[in-house]
Amino acid sequence: MSKATPPTEQTGKYADLHEMSVGALISAMHETDFEALEAVGRVKQDIEDFVVHLVERMKQGGRLFYMGAGTSGRLGVVDASECPPTFGVEDGRVVGLIAGGDSAIRKAVEGAEDDVHQGWNDLSKHEVTQRDTVLGIAASGRTPYVIGAIVEARKMGMLTACITCNPESELSRESEFPIEAISGPEFVTGSTRLKAGTATKLILNMITTVTMIQLGHVKGSQMVDMKLSNIKLIERGTKMVAETTGLGNDEAKELLLAHGSVREAVERFKSRQGTSE
Repeated sequence: MSKATPPTEQTGKYADLHEMSVGALISAMHETDFEALEAVGRVKQDIEDFVVHLVERMKQGGRLFYMGAGTSGRLGVVDASECPPTFGVEDGRVVGLIAGGDSAIRKAVEGAEDDVHQGWNDLSKHEVTQRDTVLGIAASGRTPYVIGAIVEARKMGMLTACITCNPESELSRESEFPIEAISGPEFVTGSTRLKAGTATKLILNMITTVTMIQLGHVKGSQMVDMKLSNIKLIERGTKMVAETTGLGNDEAKELLLAHGSVREAVERFKSRQGTSE
């Protein structure tokens, strides 16, 4: 293994992909995907150390900002955008920023990640404070857009962390809480949307899910604050209310729609029961 070449840029054990059958390619990809899971397992303590500090900041009203470019940026945007409907938090509590702006979510913006000042410029538009947290996401660990934002955020006294898939990167050195999920060479050399992307998504899942549980947005295993934004979620919420209260589906749905969330519906039911007793 060359020390000069980062793991994500090294050639993996399958160098003859163009000669393999569809079945062989699928099996080989499935096999290598386990390396992403193993990489996350090795950094569980680093994730915990960061989340403990993140929760304290968010309890004080702080926000979480993801900064990334390309695949890394898109993963941050996806995770952030799913927090309001899943956990009922207000828009803007978890924010995903991507080099090149929102248009880069669908189409790559060439050169956007190379501007070391633009990340902080984008972040500053949100009137950040010392209570806020910035998590830089870059599989390579060397994206200027992300590094610049982390450097300035740390100077300001914000909590800083990063997710990378290469060891001893500049981004890790600049972050208070570096999370280095070393997932190794990619199935297609350098294509970090694969194993590195999978490892990153798993870590983001952990960070926001555990944080939101700690902030009280989950009871038991239920998303009691989720937004009732479509039929599927109304049906899910109805089932939760029915299971918790013992009401029939029709009554549970009526109660849910009247109060707007599983939490409120259940609390009103319990309050009503206490009054009747």
